[in-house]
Amino acid sequence: MNAPEATAAASVWRAPAKVNLTLHVLGRRLDGWHELDSIVAFAGCGDRLDFAPGPELKLSCEGPTAGAIGPLEDNLVLRAARRLGERIAPLRAGRFHLKKLLPAAAGLGGGSADAAAALRALANENGLSLEDPRLSDAARACGADTLVCLQSRARVMAGVGDRLGEPLRLPKLHAVLANPGLPISTAEVFARLGLAKGESTGAAPSPRLPEAPTLQETLVTLARGRNDLEGAARELAPIIGEALARLAAAGATLARMSGSGATCFGLFGDRAACLQAARQIRNARPEWWIRATVLR
Repeated sequence: MNAPEATAAASVWRAPAKVNLTLHVLGRRLDGWHELDSIVAFAGCGDRLDFAPGPELKLSCEGPTAGAIGPLEDNLVLRAARRLGERIAPLRAGRFHLKKLLPAAAGLGGGSADAAAALRALANENGLSLEDPRLSDAARACGADTLVCLQSRARVMAGVGDRLGEPLRLPKLHAVLANPGLPISTAEVFARLGLAKGESTGAAPSPRLPEAPTLQETLVTLARGRNDLEGAARELAPIIGEALARLAAAGATLARMSGSGATCFGLFGDRAACLQAARQIRNARPEWWIRATVLR
């Protein structure tokens, strides 16, 4: 996942979608940030970032969801490169071309995944290890999810995304991702929780998975967790309830919202059931963004 595919003078980097299998809100810190505990996995689908070394730092963008990402000069890809350039001088950079395939403001960490892919590309160009603390510092400076996206491996993410557990050895999780096409503001979702600065929810962290869990152990453990943002997100976008209901009706063992929404995921027993569920939901809601994938 972290190695580039070589082209003539460039490299191609995947930016996998991040899926919050659980998301527990433990409270709100005095600095205003919310304290979270989340089991995170990464999907087989995502954006694609091309990088060609050169004298100027540039970004171009295309793709079916490119129109929703806002001004390019403020994109997280360029922001990540600039944050790394503040820590490593001179930094060999170049031109990025982003193929945007994930929906924006969807609870899949798309922008953070793009930033992380840019950092991996620049690390490769500058001979840096992914363990280099300057790379991690640059990732933290780009937002809460960028650090966990840097290696795109399943793990527990805690705090404000700044504390990562060891990588998890998940079994293959066949999943359908369903986004009803309605962008959700993360800030608005958190605001609806109504937590005061310094207030604790009294919630326990996400349940912990055993080492190298079986599929059944994984499903049982995840079922004991939840997404504490789901209620607030459904108040803003009631259609999330329909997405969850359609996943459940299609046979999902577990259906839950990812991140702050509106993307929901359903877990299925095998690839055939997953593909059938994706077809069923797509036929009923052809305007939705639907992907059958594997979470790891």
